[in-house]
Amino acid sequence: MKLKLLTTVFAGMFLAVNYALWFGDKNFFDLLRLKQTTELTRQENSTLQQHNDQLVAEVIDLKEGGDTVETLARSQFGFIKKDETFYQVVDE
Repeated sequence: MKLKLLTTVFAGMFLAVNYALWFGDKNFFDLLRLKQTTELTRQENSTLQQHNDQLVAEVIDLKEGGDTVETLARSQFGFIKKDETFYQVVDE
């Protein structure tokens, strides 16, 4: 009688633990989704970190050298120096 009761209690505990593992709050499938989300977030953070590093390098270059400012002004805004001649070549 005691053995049957003990077996029933252990079987009930086993079923309860398995139910919690597979279907309960914070179950196995939630863990898998969380791992995927974490990996995607790490990849996005890596991309953003590279972009930030490029921006920091550009800021340092702008602070230290005037050549970068001149290059940006020429390429983005079309600035030319005094006494310089600008030639525009048009392909037809």
